Amino acid sequence: MYVSTSSGKQPVSGDGVDPAPKPSRRVFSPEYKRAMVAEYENAANGEKGAILRREGLYSSHIIEWTRARDAGQLGQVGTPVTGSGAAAGSRVKKSAEQVELEKLRRQNEKLQAELKKTRMALDIMGKAHALLEELSESADNDNPPKRS
Repeated sequence: MYVSTSSGKQPVSGDGVDPAPKPSRRVFSPEYKRAMVAEYENAANGEKGAILRREGLYSSHIIEWTRARDAGQLGQVGTPVTGSGAAAGSRVKKSAEQVELEKLRRQNEKLQAELKKTRMALDIMGKAHALLEELSESADNDNPPKRS
């Protein structure tokens, strides 16, 4: 017995159990990640796509694993072993204080850059003012030529 739904969801059997099991997320060991990154980097350009197809991987996997390896986070104790090492580390919830601290740091950098621009503009204005003042004084001291 199937119940139709107006929301477009899949039909559910009469006992309320979905007949299709939820697919599980793939998990890759640090050794596998290191081996795939090494094989991918050592392969010729035409063979890289074949490696990805053979292993059922995406280029984003290799990119993330390479970044994690270069940062020294691939295979460390306490590092989560998930489908994508770099993305898993970024999924860690940041506390409200950490979010605010990052926001304030970005704002501080922006304000410091703005202050630097303002100081440079004031310096230029000061030099322009001094130059115009000097020109004005020299014009006042010069007597215009007399016409005969």
